[in-house]
Amino acid sequence: MIRVQLPSPLLALARLQGELLLELGDEASPATVLDAIEARYPMLRGTVRDHATGRRRAFVRYYACERDLSHDSPDTPLPPEVQRGEEPFLIVGAMSGG
Repeated sequence: MIRVQLPSPLLALARLQGELLLELGDEASPATVLDAIEARYPMLRGTVRDHATGRRRAFVRYYACERDLSHDSPDTPLPPEVQRGEEPFLIVGAMSGG
């Protein structure tokens, strides 16, 4: 079971509260997590990944086990702790500005 934590604006858009729980098997990756989220909550399509390219949007980051996974391949398997549901997969809106 994969535990996913989304930013508050995305939770509100999907009318969700708290963590998402996804059953994805043993080889879950950021790409399979996002595929499952977008299939279950179509209103979130295009919010994390670009519609045309499928790439992560510039101001969105992925974290797991205190590590930034944003620049890893989207097909890289998630850490075992995330796969087992011990640690969440975090999707975070990056902050910018001066």
